[in-house]
Amino acid sequence: MAKITVTLPDGSVREYNSTVTPLQVLREWKPELEDEILLAEVNGQVWDLFRPLPEGEVQLRFLDFNDPPARDAYRHTAAHILAHAVKELFPEAKLAIGPPIEEGYYYDFDVPRPFTPEDLERIEQKMREIVAADYPLERLELTKEEARKLLEEMGETYKLEILDELPDERVSFYRQDGFIDLCRGPHVPSTGRIKALKLLSASGAYWRGDERNPMLQRIYGTCFPTEEQLQEFLRRLEEAQKRDHRKLGRELNLFIIDETIGSGLVLWLPNGALIRKQIEDFWREQHLKRGYQLVYTPHIARDELWRKSGHLELYSEFMFPTMQIEAHKYLLKPMNCPFHITIYKTQTRSYRDLPIRLCELGTVYRYERSGVLHGLLRVRGFTQDDAHIFCTPDQVKEEVKAAVQFALFILRTFGFSEFEVKIATRPEGKFAGTLEGWERAERELQEVAQELGLDYELDIGGGAFYGPKIDIFLRDCLGRRWQCSTIQLDFNLPERLDVTYIGPDNKEHKVVMVHRALFGSMERFMAVLTEHYAGAFPVWLAPVQVAVLPISERHLPYATQVAERLQAEGVRVEILAKSEPISGRIFDAEARKVPYMLIVGDREAQSGTVSVRERGRKDHGSMPLEQFVDWLKPQLKPPKVE
Repeated sequence: MAKITVTLPDGSVREYNSTVTPLQVLREWKPELEDEILLAEVNGQVWDLFRPLPEGEVQLRFLDFNDPPARDAYRHTAAHILAHAVKELFPEAKLAIGPPIEEGYYYDFDVPRPFTPEDLERIEQKMREIVAADYPLERLELTKEEARKLLEEMGETYKLEILDELPDERVSFYRQDGFIDLCRGPHVPSTGRIKALKLLSASGAYWRGDERNPMLQRIYGTCFPTEEQLQEFLRRLEEAQKRDHRKLGRELNLFIIDETIGSGLVLWLPNGALIRKQIEDFWREQHLKRGYQLVYTPHIARDELWRKSGHLELYSEFMFPTMQIEAHKYLLKPMNCPFHITIYKTQTRSYRDLPIRLCELGTVYRYERSGVLHGLLRVRGFTQDDAHIFCTPDQVKEEVKAAVQFALFILRTFGFSEFEVKIATRPEGKFAGTLEGWERAERELQEVAQELGLDYELDIGGGAFYGPKIDIFLRDCLGRRWQCSTIQLDFNLPERLDVTYIGPDNKEHKVVMVHRALFGSMERFMAVLTEHYAGAFPVWLAPVQVAVLPISERHLPYATQVAERLQAEGVRVEILAKSEPISGRIFDAEARKVPYMLIVGDREAQSGTVSVRERGRKDHGSMPLEQFVDWLKPQLKPPKVE
């Protein structure tokens, strides 16, 4: 066997003349770390600790639960333990898929009946037994024919379907005790490494998210290295359930999705529409300040446009069916880009005109399978806060930098302060544009992040074929990560649709096009915002900002004067003058999450004051009405951020 030369994280070098695994190297190098190390990285590739190292030069790193790849491997192993337990308790179950997800894992099973809460208790107990047994995991490589024979013998029809789609002639399986699963890996060394686990729920899920396929049963779970981490997660999960935007949407009169209208199609109710208007007004104002030009475009277009843009060729599975209107075929738009390009091309453009920034709150329609629809987060009709910047190659960096700063400004204004940035680079295989253009763009995107002091992660090969991009993820008050803002370069559409400008040499040149969304969509952002604030929106966004509560009917005239004074300052105010006791009306205003309640009776009417109660049962006592108005005014505007 050829020699293996291992360079360790501290720069030290070790040489081996026989097969060796990362775990064996770790035990020689720093045995005290064995309990916390879950995974290795070998020459930049994630690697099982128990998998033999390749021959030759090896750069070796060790990863623990704080490293995302190791965290995924930990959860992926827990998913295998779940499948192992289900197969022992329900031998007739067929396995589908079981990936790690943001804060846990799931596994899909084809079983004769849905899982009950009692089933989940039994399965979780069996999982604990498998963990206690501390079975070692083993990685096996088989040819596709060997794999096919094994899966046929096991009766795993869903795994056979997955196998047929794998391009490689050799595939990997992972085995623990008597359980074996087709899996790319990687995994942690043994089942005993999973310390604190919990099954969370079970639900139906169509195979591959397609309602035409069989309905499977999906079990969700989570796991952590310590019981303390698990309990903290469960506390946050309980809080997240209280904040679920679907629940709050009904309770606060924000939105509904009605099956008589259609799945994934949102009806904005009065309160939700008012909040949306505040967001949109702020969005338009800020865009106009920054040199963007507003446009409006139709919801449908002839199929010829989508053929030229490439959407019919590359995106048709997400487009709704064609409509025949007179002599032409039309489609609902899935994107706004071709419309903005058409507007750009209405004139011959000079380099002196650039950059041109067109923006629109444009509603688009995408066919999402019913199995993946989820409240406002995954819908079929949604409004993108869309913009397209047409610029020269020399302007790209400054335009992208300004777009990133704009995105952060917008998100901070709405109360978010923690962000993560990911830069996706050129994919392998075919790509639009030139290699030189890609390398320059990728370098400039990284320079933008560095100049703005942003920590960023490189998603190597994760870009679309038409250009690299920057994604901005925000963290909400529960620490959950949401993707909202995207700044995407496009070398493809300017070529396909011949989008040009006249350069200083008096010749035509292709523009560089930047697609840019700050919220992602109004629907998605509204869901994130609702859950972040638990429906208790800041004063400037709240649909009703002040509720005036007369103690009795004789105080209604003064309550009306108070309301009219507030309305004169642009306050959204409502008088709650029901016949029920004042305590009931206060409870109602609190349940509706109204920021301020003004209680008025004899004393207030005589002295021109109001008794101020803030949302959350905070009593500010009595104050002159004009003092309250002055106090409230700054809160009626979006907060100022750097």
